[in-house]
Amino acid sequence: MNTLDSMNAAIEYIEEHLDKKINYQHAAQIACFSEHHFKRMFSFLAGIPLSEYVRRRRLTLAALELQENNMKVIDIALKYGYQSPDSFSRAFQELHHTLPSTVKQTGVSLKAYPPISFQISIKGDVEMKYRFVEKDAFHIVGHKEVMYPEDGDFNPTLWNTLTDADYAKLGTLEREDPNLSGILNITVNTCHGPEQSEEALEYYIAVVTNQTAPDHLAALEIPKQQWAVFDAEGEMPHALTSTWSRIYTDWFPTSGYELAEAPEIVKSIHDMKTEIWIPVQKSKFAFIF
Repeated sequence: MNTLDSMNAAIEYIEEHLDKKINYQHAAQIACFSEHHFKRMFSFLAGIPLSEYVRRRRLTLAALELQENNMKVIDIALKYGYQSPDSFSRAFQELHHTLPSTVKQTGVSLKAYPPISFQISIKGDVEMKYRFVEKDAFHIVGHKEVMYPEDGDFNPTLWNTLTDADYAKLGTLEREDPNLSGILNITVNTCHGPEQSEEALEYYIAVVTNQTAPDHLAALEIPKQQWAVFDAEGEMPHALTSTWSRIYTDWFPTSGYELAEAPEIVKSIHDMKTEIWIPVQKSKFAFIF
């Protein structure tokens, strides 16, 4: 089994539970990812958020049942996770451009979204620059934000609230590191503090240091880890987001590696180059191409 196979197995689980409560954490475990990484991977591969895929699939099945059966609209609504006929009707009309009560009429046009399946696609010979780095444990100190992203959306408030003075103060704490110098953007896909929950993650703007964190800052110990380091070159943020997308859609499915349980790090080199540090480990599954 490879990355795409495990993603397809997770989609199969979701398909089997479209008329039930979907346990997204369990789906992520099937895919061998954290829930956050699973939703990000899905969004990169499918081009739409996972929640939108589930919404389209449920409303596709609902339309078929309304056409073929004599079930009441309220029963169909409850079956596919809507709390009232009104909320179901609004969602149904938004997708199909018609009301649920009209589907049996002759000539009514409906939309159908079939189940998704991920396959390897040959897109052309476009290089990706990366290297492997084995790094001992290190200590970071910086500003921390607890986030609850939906379907891989990522927009920390720290980006807009930190000042030049805040960054300058961080710089005074930094110790020299040959690989990870300067201000780092670090995402931890679990939450260690009192806000800990399955949906939460931690985001840091931080530096590598040997110093103890001042009262207004947070500290984190990052264990020894192997990293795949990718170069994102070009106009930012487009080069960064497109490289990140290719890591998930092109590199992981064919690399024989999988995500490890460690933070992801973004390091800016200059205005036109950024490094993306991805924690990796050899895949638990034999890769089959």
